[in-house]
Amino acid sequence: MIPTDRFAVVADGWFDGERLHAHGPFTFRIEEGRIADIAAGDFGATLATQGMEVVRGGFLMPGLVDAHVHLFLDGAPTDGAQRAAHLKKPVEDLVDAARASARQALACGVTLVRDAGDRHGINHRLRDEAAHSPGLARVRSAGLGVKRPKRYGAFMARDVADDAAIRDSVRELARDSDEIKLILTGIIDFDAGAVTDEPQFDLAAARLVVDTARACGRTTMVHCSGAAGLEIAARAGVGSIEHGFFMRRDLLALMAEHDVAWTPTFCPVHFQWAQPEAVGWSAQTVGNLRRILDEHARHLLIARELGVRLLLGTDAGSMGVEHGHAVHEEIERYLEAGLTTAEVLQAATATARRHFGHPHPRLERGAPFDALLLERSPFEDIGALRTPLRAWAGQPACEGEALQ
Repeated sequence: MIPTDRFAVVADGWFDGERLHAHGPFTFRIEEGRIADIAAGDFGATLATQGMEVVRGGFLMPGLVDAHVHLFLDGAPTDGAQRAAHLKKPVEDLVDAARASARQALACGVTLVRDAGDRHGINHRLRDEAAHSPGLARVRSAGLGVKRPKRYGAFMARDVADDAAIRDSVRELARDSDEIKLILTGIIDFDAGAVTDEPQFDLAAARLVVDTARACGRTTMVHCSGAAGLEIAARAGVGSIEHGFFMRRDLLALMAEHDVAWTPTFCPVHFQWAQPEAVGWSAQTVGNLRRILDEHARHLLIARELGVRLLLGTDAGSMGVEHGHAVHEEIERYLEAGLTTAEVLQAATATARRHFGHPHPRLERGAPFDALLLERSPFEDIGALRTPLRAWAGQPACEGEALQ
């Protein structure tokens, strides 16, 4: 075991979350869970004589962030009956599943996840546990979201029927939730190749959620797809749009204008396109899935062009979307769409942490040591991300400590 309070890392190159530093070696000195110094050169032997343990690797970078997961769901099973039965398990069994998800995420190099909601408060429990437990990815928790009665989202949100309920619920949820989750639209009808339901909230109600959350010091993350809902979300100035299928250029322009981030979550749709037999999709539906994915990729490039803040999230826990492993799949989708390696890794590291309000979103002096050590540079071989040598999940809070 490497001490978490005082050690050194020597790497041939590193990425700080925004900029590549390729011409090493570089020595990182870690004290009390924070980066005390970054120096060009290999000072490992000198530090070893001072009693400091030295870890060596080919490349150092911030730990990966999955900006959209559901920890209590297991993405591996694809049988519908098995997945439905999982939701009916006792809460403590679901907590165990969430703990396993956070452990698997860290093993895959994901040091921080944003849990996008569950009705049991399991994400809050894991957030608190992970803050003090080695071996688990850190958790940012949206707690319980808000939705309209008799509409989609019962497994992750409470009902709010009117404006008074919105105000009361958001104020109550903001006491413990890191963000407020709004279920604005339903799910995609893949057979129709569209979002067929009307949005759950109109613009005035969506703005009320956003404004109430903001007054409580919280931002909003919004489950939303389809042009009607996306326009409401963009005009309401939500913190981030999650999923965002059937995007348009004018809506992305509105998002840029209102500083709305986007978490595209390719993974669930891509899985159902790649393995249609898991759901029993017809050839026509498979064609719809492919068109949806292609349009999503096209709008990802437009988002980059217009300056929309891009986060990388997977919707892990959805069918076929496994915690930790899915981040690497989502990275591949971003690269296939045409983003550069630097742009993708920034979306998966510093951009997410900056969006979450971390005081040190990059690796830098004084920052918590939230990092990933690789055998070789992902700028030369993106596959290096899949087999991390070590991961340190650093506590973003000022009073926190780093855990191996």
